[in-house]
Amino acid sequence: MREFDTVTRTFVDGGFVLPEGKHRISWLDRDTLLIATDFGEEGGRSTLTESGYPYIVKTLSRGQTLAQATEVYRGDLGDGGYGVSPSVYRDKDGNVEAVLFRRPLDTFRAETWRWVDGRAVKLNLPERVGINGTIGRQLVFSLDQDWTAAGATWPSGALMIATLDALSQPELTRTNGDPAVIFAPGERQSIDTVRVMADAILAVVSDNVVGTLKRFDSVPTDRGHASWTATDLAVPANSAVGLGDSSKSRGEVFVSTQGFLTPPTLNLANVAAGVMTELKTTGAKFDASTHVVEQFEAVSSDGTRIPYFVTRPRELTGLAPTILFGYGGFQVSFPPAYKPEMGKLWLENGGVFVQANIRGGGEFGPAWHQAALRENRQRSFDDFAAVGQDLIARGITSPRHLGIYGRSNGGVLTSVSITQRPELFNAAVIESPLIDMLRYQDLPAGASWIGEYGDPRIPGDAAFIADYSAYQRLSPEAEYPRVYITTNTRDDRVHPGHARKFAARLGDQGHDHLYYEETAGGHSNDADPVANARRWARHYVYLAQQLMD
Repeated sequence: MREFDTVTRTFVDGGFVLPEGKHRISWLDRDTLLIATDFGEEGGRSTLTESGYPYIVKTLSRGQTLAQATEVYRGDLGDGGYGVSPSVYRDKDGNVEAVLFRRPLDTFRAETWRWVDGRAVKLNLPERVGINGTIGRQLVFSLDQDWTAAGATWPSGALMIATLDALSQPELTRTNGDPAVIFAPGERQSIDTVRVMADAILAVVSDNVVGTLKRFDSVPTDRGHASWTATDLAVPANSAVGLGDSSKSRGEVFVSTQGFLTPPTLNLANVAAGVMTELKTTGAKFDASTHVVEQFEAVSSDGTRIPYFVTRPRELTGLAPTILFGYGGFQVSFPPAYKPEMGKLWLENGGVFVQANIRGGGEFGPAWHQAALRENRQRSFDDFAAVGQDLIARGITSPRHLGIYGRSNGGVLTSVSITQRPELFNAAVIESPLIDMLRYQDLPAGASWIGEYGDPRIPGDAAFIADYSAYQRLSPEAEYPRVYITTNTRDDRVHPGHARKFAARLGDQGHDHLYYEETAGGHSNDADPVANARRWARHYVYLAQQLMD
């Protein structure tokens, strides 16, 4: 990490310089950082958790070394998740409104602490909560669980506001509507990105996996507290909507939109006026005129309706070569997205692309994610298989022409899908995957995901994980399609050992397979654009061989 001057576009002489690491950094003032990182051993104990993330926050002044930094907050060596993180929230003039520390207890639960008058005070907030920002002395946050406090209950998924002073008391009391609900999503809605402005809040609200944009304004009432009104801002229909950097002082936010057949466009929104100005579009990277997008629903094993998008040729004749993509984890949503390589290398050649919004993701809020946690993981796999079966029932494709793609947590999905339902698919790209789920916690960063999958070191957890873990479920008697497994030597998020072991066991059992390991680029495979282009080319050549040839 090096300090960079964005005006002169040069690195700062005598600026902050830190070694490579998983840093958590926030500016306290122009000459002081709040930083959580690896501070080396202290008294024979590591300053990193079992997952390799920091749990200590210090202030670092310009000119100091890490050894001279001053501790201001400490979690614990046994903390889970992605490490403690400091955040500084400011008003439109740059004045500090709040300094918060988030201490993760596991993958999704965390304590929220406020740094005030030189000491840390724990806030009366639920453990599953997202912090969005501050308006004056009020905190804006979103609930990932039902919250009962001060004689009231607020629903999971709601966007909330409360005064920091009230949250800082030993016991939360509700006075004059504090805390209050800003917006509570419906059954098939969820709150995505939120940007807190000086006197308004902008939020992307997903409605049946399609992005909408809302501005929330406070309105004084005669009951002693404000209510909130919502105004819809115009965005393209059937698109993904994203919020980028925002400026309280300017009252502006970057807004991006895209769709499966519509390239990304970057806009600058004047929040108060509700007006967006287009700044730039990437332009078309493939011919989208021959295809259309549809949304369907499949019925999973327990009767749950699972939405999915189909991007297909306008004139669909016969059973088309089809790629089914899924993820289903960590409350990550997958709305419509423009994929240039997929359009150029697959759609233009007559292929169909399907995106399944299975449980485990965040498409319909926290409950959609939590429905597939730990012992309920099988629901994600059943949802994915249900979409595959629905595609076949609709006559879009057949098992001979149906392939699947997933990476990272999606590698759990695709490897399990092949071992549980090999008759349903004829191809699988299994990229940067977790596969040996009975040992994943022993590989770097693995322990940070125990809140998602469970802990294989606990017998009860090991029992339900063993029911699906693809590495252990491989059988020499089964017939699997020829799968393509790929990983990266430099992946420090999901260890390449998962992919290596799976490929080795396939080979030992006599199953035909392909394996490729890139030597640079890390988990995201994006260090070198040329190498990344070759990566996508390998994917689609393999899929064409399996599904088109």
